[in-house]
Amino acid sequence: MIEQFINFVIRPPRADYNPDQYLWEAEFTLAGRNYKRQDLELQNGRGHILKCSHYVPSPFPENTPLPCVIYCHGNSGCRADANEAAAILLPSNITVFTLDFSGSGISGGDYVSLGWHEKDDLKVVVSFLRSNKQISCIGLWGRSMGAVTCLLYGAEDPSIAGIVLDSAFSNLFNLMMELVDVYKIRLPKFTVKMAVQYMRRVIQKKAKFDIMDLNCAQVAPKTFIPALFGHATEDIFIQPHHSDSIFNLYAGDKNIIKFEGDHNSPRPQFYYDSVCIFFFNVLRPPQTSSARSSTVGTYYDLGDLKVGAGMDEGLLYEIIAGLRTVGTDTASTSSAPHRPLNDLTTKSVSQLLTETGAFTDVDSLLDQDCALTDMEGNGGSDLAHLQEKTNGKNEECCSPSSSNQESWGRCSSLGVSDEESSSDCTRNANHRNQTTLKALATPLRRIQRKPKDSPKEKSVQSIPKKPKREKLESLSQRLRRCIPRRKKHTRHLSS
Repeated sequence: MIEQFINFVIRPPRADYNPDQYLWEAEFTLAGRNYKRQDLELQNGRGHILKCSHYVPSPFPENTPLPCVIYCHGNSGCRADANEAAAILLPSNITVFTLDFSGSGISGGDYVSLGWHEKDDLKVVVSFLRSNKQISCIGLWGRSMGAVTCLLYGAEDPSIAGIVLDSAFSNLFNLMMELVDVYKIRLPKFTVKMAVQYMRRVIQKKAKFDIMDLNCAQVAPKTFIPALFGHATEDIFIQPHHSDSIFNLYAGDKNIIKFEGDHNSPRPQFYYDSVCIFFFNVLRPPQTSSARSSTVGTYYDLGDLKVGAGMDEGLLYEIIAGLRTVGTDTASTSSAPHRPLNDLTTKSVSQLLTETGAFTDVDSLLDQDCALTDMEGNGGSDLAHLQEKTNGKNEECCSPSSSNQESWGRCSSLGVSDEESSSDCTRNANHRNQTTLKALATPLRRIQRKPKDSPKEKSVQSIPKKPKREKLESLSQRLRRCIPRRKKHTRHLSS
């Protein structure tokens, strides 16, 4: 029994896996952006080879260093445990580095040390990342044994920007005594203590560390790195009071989150959201405008659409991102299963505008703009009649109960004759894509009529041209009125 307990500490079941099967693909897509997995090998101070993976954008933005979070797996874990971390951090412009600690996964080494030697492996990784000019600041995210590793290393390196500690134990000796009660080993207490002392000597001989040195309660008062603690309320392997003890002694800025589940259960969505917000605040990744490519077509297929020289691509990017979000929320429900992020595909802007019901009215806005141009050239005889129908149509566009979807985008809905409408549609068919982008860049002109006392004189007052920035802001406000607000943010994660 003692030998089994020793193996439980220093030689637990080892993860044997195929990286190409259990890790993210060498090249994959998340939220419409391309990423890649860079596999590499590092050597620790004891001569063991560490198998590592680094998830970064593809291509990596030039002259823009990005922060990195190192994910530290738990006992019997491996770098595949970082798949969910990559899924929630990469879209925030935070790269993710993960590794198999020595004695774990497919790295070298025979024994694990529950954080003691693992902190030296982590030091090797941090040194490697700091030598990379493309990496700015570094954060740590550990679970179970990995959380203890992060805490022990953070006490030695205060330059770490932030750490997330999921289910850390405060003292290994106390944890072993608790597990005797959990697994109902019926032995007198003095016998258990003698057995633990025997295990201590055997572990020192085999794994080269002292279990009495693994005491996070001693290093917590000396650590000032911002930290987010997490622990499952039904965890019987490492009970929640361990995190409470470390949290109370911790000297830096701190917060703790409790959630339902046990030690190995999947973490709830709100916990992942909290982790994402925490790292965003402490790492300060560059905004999307600086991290994305200089052209929108890199992440969104523009198809036949052409961006003019005066078009603000940043605003177009925000509009497309909003449409993608609305389409996702409309198509999914709270009871629908989550779709893996690596299954997401990028659609063209034309398809996106067509499939998004709340924005389909852009075509009608285009046709109204074209009709206004034609009427101004003919003297504006039908402008008053057109304005009344346009106002009614705009009310239907913003109304959730609108049933006028069948007539959206049709020239016949503008109040002109069928022959004129069919000819207009034929004339503008070859320029549909360019006109669509024109509608995104140019708001509709407003028609002003004279007072009712002179109905015979119908003329359009000249309106001074607005700066392009004001036109874009006006369009943005109009689009936001047509796009329904999100009630609850959900993030799709890979299983």
